[in-house]
Amino acid sequence: MSDVQNRRILLASRPEGKPTLDNFRIEAAPCPSPGPGEVLTKTLWLSLDPYMRGRMNAAKSYAAPVGIGEVMEGGTVGEVVSSRSDLFRPGDIVLGHGGWQEYAVLGEKTLRKLDPAAAPVQTALGVLGMPGMTAYTGLHNIGQPKPGETLAVAAATGPVGATVGQIARIRGCRTVGIAGGPAKCRALIEEFGFDAAVDHKAPDFPEKLAAACPGGIDIYFENVGGAVWTAVFPLLNDFARVPVCGRIANYSDTAPPPGPDRTPQLFGAILTKRLRIQGFIVWDFASQAKDFQREMGAWIREGRIKYREDVVEGIGNAPEAFLGLLEGRNFGKLLVKVASPGMQAPD
Repeated sequence: MSDVQNRRILLASRPEGKPTLDNFRIEAAPCPSPGPGEVLTKTLWLSLDPYMRGRMNAAKSYAAPVGIGEVMEGGTVGEVVSSRSDLFRPGDIVLGHGGWQEYAVLGEKTLRKLDPAAAPVQTALGVLGMPGMTAYTGLHNIGQPKPGETLAVAAATGPVGATVGQIARIRGCRTVGIAGGPAKCRALIEEFGFDAAVDHKAPDFPEKLAAACPGGIDIYFENVGGAVWTAVFPLLNDFARVPVCGRIANYSDTAPPPGPDRTPQLFGAILTKRLRIQGFIVWDFASQAKDFQREMGAWIREGRIKYREDVVEGIGNAPEAFLGLLEGRNFGKLLVKVASPGMQAPD
């Protein structure tokens, strides 16, 4: 493979505010070779996810940042090209973290073999992967849904939000999705089976959200923050639960948001309403992976969980697609199709 070039996307600089294309650099490098216990994978699918914005910063977080000049972090589905592992052989399709590049050397202990006959392999990056498990574990462990309760979820047509709402419906909740634009709101009801959908871009969004939740909100699955949280907050019922999964509206803030300090109001409501507001990372619940795979697989086969994919072609288009993700331009799970099995990565 020494004559094969590996195109990869590097972090060129740290963003100041919203990221731009200048924060990324594409380069071609010689294809790497695996060492003992490693495999060389050709990337078939790359997942683009909001958490990657945090990895572009140098600030301390739950995971180390991407270094300047390093390949951008990302989950991948790849085909094993060559192997120095007893566990994998050429042609195997594997789930791993190859990052934003066409080829990656990965350790055998970091990989999971996929069965293309069981489900489309890219779903291991979406509804049957990290986003789906995020929805499943955050909702069940922190949201604790009960029949008859009202759940609201932000970014509701994304891979996490859409799955949260559908699982909540299975658990007997009334579900209210918050999304941007009429097309997404229609899909929430017609495609994903939500009971109500509210457009956060509407000028009277707070009033429309209140009308969609006449009995208040018992569970709010937080993916966004910002103005959506401001509208949701007064609607929270006593003993409401708020799994905090993300806050994409604030990821690129360079200063505290304008306006009064609402901390006393927040803590007052936490006390008097006995709210439970808890952040989580999906791997906090790693022990539940088998339960997730079993239940989610059955729900998909039964048609009780539906999903959408937003596919971009070619590794070179990953930066622009990622910037669109941060602006909410994707509709469903955002994936980059890098190559097809049995073929070299495209030029």
